[in-house]
Amino acid sequence: MSMKTIQIQVNGQSTSKQVAPRTHLGDFLRDQLQLTGTHLGCEHGVCGACTVLVDGAPVRSCITYAVACDGQAITTIEGYDQDPVMRRLREAFSAHHALQCGYCTPGMLATARDIVLRLPEADEARVRIELAGNICRCTGYMGIVAAIISVLRDLSQQPDADITALRGQQQAHQGPVLGSSASADAAQRFEGFRAQNDDDVSSRLPAETPESSAVAADTKTVGTKVEGSFEVAFDADEVWVLMTDLRRVAGCLPGAKVDAMTGPEVTGSVSVKFGPMSASFKGRALLEVDAQQRQAVLRGSGQDALSQSRATGDVLYRVLSVGQSRSKVTVELTYVLQGPLAQFSRSGLVQEFVRRMIADFGRNVAGVLQDPAGQQASVSTAINPLAVFASILWSRIKRLFGGQ
Repeated sequence: MSMKTIQIQVNGQSTSKQVAPRTHLGDFLRDQLQLTGTHLGCEHGVCGACTVLVDGAPVRSCITYAVACDGQAITTIEGYDQDPVMRRLREAFSAHHALQCGYCTPGMLATARDIVLRLPEADEARVRIELAGNICRCTGYMGIVAAIISVLRDLSQQPDADITALRGQQQAHQGPVLGSSASADAAQRFEGFRAQNDDDVSSRLPAETPESSAVAADTKTVGTKVEGSFEVAFDADEVWVLMTDLRRVAGCLPGAKVDAMTGPEVTGSVSVKFGPMSASFKGRALLEVDAQQRQAVLRGSGQDALSQSRATGDVLYRVLSVGQSRSKVTVELTYVLQGPLAQFSRSGLVQEFVRRMIADFGRNVAGVLQDPAGQQASVSTAINPLAVFASILWSRIKRLFGGQ
């Protein structure tokens, strides 16, 4: 994926960073700038926990691309130390017990600040309407509303010159509230996900047979990428034959099930169990094959009936000859999760787990090649997360000290 250099001001400090075009502002702030006060909740722009200021206006950082903020000023919860409105709001939130777990608080404060500046005459009903985009699962909102009303009331009785100036600056559209010289149309900062239907998979792929179709590089899914490989003591052509037989390949992957096949199209499901968490994604996929290069890509999408989460992904694999009667299979998994399970897609632990699944898949492939007649469908089994974590931790310790 091509990277783009952006110049932005974050909490008054100018910075220049390279980011991927699809990187969301929330991920950029947390992962690259270590500003973890911005919390990611629903990642659909609904819960408001990730709200930050872009040129003084509140935006959802989970659906705002970092590259769209090039040249703009960002303010996160860490950047309000000198802000007169936030000083009052923090005191009011504490006095009125307007927070409990605190997860929604950074976004709630950003929205509250906007209410105080934009709606100085707001009553309780209007404040509640304005807070509709920020979800709190703890407080019941009574303390939050009371805190904002108290700040508005105090300012109406004893105006603050600094806050009055900020209000005038915002109402007159004389530039961003926090003093940035950049300005942009707020509507251009928002780009949400479009939910994909199963038919989307067919619509974006060429209608060709597996023997004649080539792997199209320009239709790759853009998402989280995990790479892995494994070697087997068999000739590359023999391995390639197996890797293009979806039913046999599915039998090597625990939790995968093929229900039906029509040419290059397959319908089925992939079940995942990780301790108490489980999901079963049912959907469709298409297989594109480049026989000359011994490479193929399986493109698919599916939905979990329980959580209504959707998964879209590409599995690109290549079979390489690395010696006499020995082959290497490289696997590149690129996936996007939408819905409640999306919060797990960025976990380093999950990505390590996927790499280990690729290694297990390789062992199963070797077993099928050694004993084709004895192949049996694998079943999804629960995984002990503590055992997986301990194994990954031990591997990282070995790498730290030069182990293989």
